[in-house]
Amino acid sequence: MLLAIDAGNTNIVFALFDGERQLGVWRSATDSRNTSDEYAVFLHSLMQKAGLDSGNITAAIIASVVPDANFHLTKLCRDHFRCEPYMIGDAKVNIGIQVLLDHPHEIGADRIVNAVGGVASHKPPLLIVDFGTATTFDVVDAQGNYAGGAIAPGINLSLRALHMAAARLPRIGIAPTKNVIGKNTNDAVQSGIFWGYTGLIEGMIARIKQEFGKPMTVIATGGLAPLFKDSIKSIAHFDEDLTLRGLQKIYQRNR
Repeated sequence: MLLAIDAGNTNIVFALFDGERQLGVWRSATDSRNTSDEYAVFLHSLMQKAGLDSGNITAAIIASVVPDANFHLTKLCRDHFRCEPYMIGDAKVNIGIQVLLDHPHEIGADRIVNAVGGVASHKPPLLIVDFGTATTFDVVDAQGNYAGGAIAPGINLSLRALHMAAARLPRIGIAPTKNVIGKNTNDAVQSGIFWGYTGLIEGMIARIKQEFGKPMTVIATGGLAPLFKDSIKSIAHFDEDLTLRGLQKIYQRNR
């Protein structure tokens, strides 16, 4: 079995695969202070609860944008699952696509993996919108290569910044509002965040499509993507497993 690890700035996602079949997915809040032993206790208990034997893990692959977590995630694989993990970004790992950037080494591992996962399930050209700690827009050209993109602050990040900078504004959760014009402070903040981000996403999609100059399929992924399912009609597919599928495909290529 394959252990796929997607280490993001907000959450670390662990997934177990038997071939292409996904057996389970578990999430832990990202904390670079966590040790390999703590990750192991977390995983062993959840896998046991799901009726899965951690002793059957024979391989691992990691995509991480949290450098401080890499040591303990790697140690987790070595010490507890007796395997040397593939690390996205390592020159020895063949991702199967070209990264057509001025400085390819600067791209986040998650964006590479999303591109691979997108090409595995959808015919390019693609525009992948990932609603994570940052909201990213990634373009995959007709040949399936990563062609560039854009990065905006994530929704929750913006909410936290607004709450910290404006003492009288409450910290609220993100949710669609019935009306754009709020009649109280909570509704006004919620409307500004939700409909403001809807406008940002729609505007970026339109501008990227115009600049790219060819038809492209728009895919959304990330934890907050479902919130926008009814409000952003330019998104063709919502694919919550895109990143994990990309990791599984890259492992298959390198095994």
